[in-house]
Formats: sequence, C-alpha cells, structure tokens
Amino acid sequence: MLNINQTIQGETNNTNKILVPGSEQILEQMKMEIAEEMGIVLGANTTARDNGKVGGAITKRLIELGKHQLMNENKNNMLH
Repeated sequence: MLNINQTIQGETNNTNKILVPGSEQILEQMKMEIAEEMGIVLGANTTARDNGKVGGAITKRLIELGKHQLMNENKNNMLH
C-alpha cells in the first residue's frame, strides 16, 4: 500500500522543508491548540475544509508573530 506522501517510484511528493531545526514540536503544539480553539478534532476523518481552516489560522499566527518580531527588532535598532 502506498503512503500518501509517496509516488509509485518511491519518492515523496512533500516539498515542505523545516527551516528551523526543532520547530516541528512547536508547530504541532500550535496546530493542536488552534484546532481545539476552533472545536475541530484532528484525525483521519477530519475534512479537508477543517484541515484548511487550521492551516490558515496557523499561517495567520505565524505572520503576526513575524510582524511583531520585526517591529521589535526595528525599535531596538533605532535605539542604538
């Protein structure tokens, strides 16, 4: 039986790359927290729509975190 991320040739289709080592656990925790907040139970029977809602919310939070970090870095650079 084929794994969902494998092709017939045995190569994976997944092109996602972890850029920050160790971030997998943090992202997984964020995913579970967001799903719980939304009342979505993640699992094999979760719909694509619900998975998309959780993924979209993760993306929004990561963008907000990045914005705040950049603003703080800019403030610190202006003070020095």
